[in-house]
Amino acid sequence: MTTPGDDRGDVDDFDRVLAGSTRRKGVEGGDDGAEDGYSAPSVGRPATIAMISIGLLGVVVIAVGLLIGPSGRPPVSASAPAPAPTTAAETDVSTEESDPEPEPADEDRGTDITTLVSATWVEELAASTGIPHRALLAYTGASVAVDQYYPGCGLGWNTLAGIGHVESDHGRIHGSALDASGVARPAIVGIPLTGETTASIPDTDGGALDGDAVWDRAVGPMQFIPGTWREWATDGDGDGVADPQNVDDASLAAARYLCAIGGDLTDPERWIAAVAGYNDTVEYNNRVADAASFYASHS
Repeated sequence: MTTPGDDRGDVDDFDRVLAGSTRRKGVEGGDDGAEDGYSAPSVGRPATIAMISIGLLGVVVIAVGLLIGPSGRPPVSASAPAPAPTTAAETDVSTEESDPEPEPADEDRGTDITTLVSATWVEELAASTGIPHRALLAYTGASVAVDQYYPGCGLGWNTLAGIGHVESDHGRIHGSALDASGVARPAIVGIPLTGETTASIPDTDGGALDGDAVWDRAVGPMQFIPGTWREWATDGDGDGVADPQNVDDASLAAARYLCAIGGDLTDPERWIAAVAGYNDTVEYNNRVADAASFYASHS
């Protein structure tokens, strides 16, 4: 099984794709100083199309052609209930060491997005793309559920998969793995954002999400900065808790974030702008497009 980048000349080292060798906003050079090659965070600074060089369009638009095709829209499960949107204000934002909370009432729970897509189709897609089944359930379900928030968005599952690939190897970076409930174990936590090789982001959450009361760190399989997670936290698995380490919650939050920035993501320029909101560099946009197009072509 090949992986994104294997059959393209611009990616020689699969580990480099995951480690984040791109120049980030506020980063003067690569991943110098990063622990074990961990990249700077991606989510948190909305970008406009003007922030992306015009030369990017010729590189990415070819790839985006696959993103907006039928392969980006999964077959919905015939028995799936209509998703009921649940925003951050309506859910608890979980932490690793928080006290146990009482069971949420049914009306406080979001929809379990893993029930929204044909299970047989997801199984077949996991085999053909090489994406772990548990991560793929989240990406595909989130691409369906986000329609309840942004009906005209047109976000494809493979865009979320492309971001998940670049950010954390679908929750597998540095020995982590997604458990049966979709939680990354051990928790995925990035380097402190001290401003030396990253943007400078002092602590915003008292270390509740990232264990660092001095500097913020990106967390979870979709790499949310705590401050951004606080704004976009979403319950994607229907347990009444929004947890950035849970791939269902993180994928639906990422989907909402992308749609809010980009609007109609079937427009290549708006797709580019949305991905730039995750990380506003040309190389990052190309890497996500490369991975998303790979997955679309193998679906």
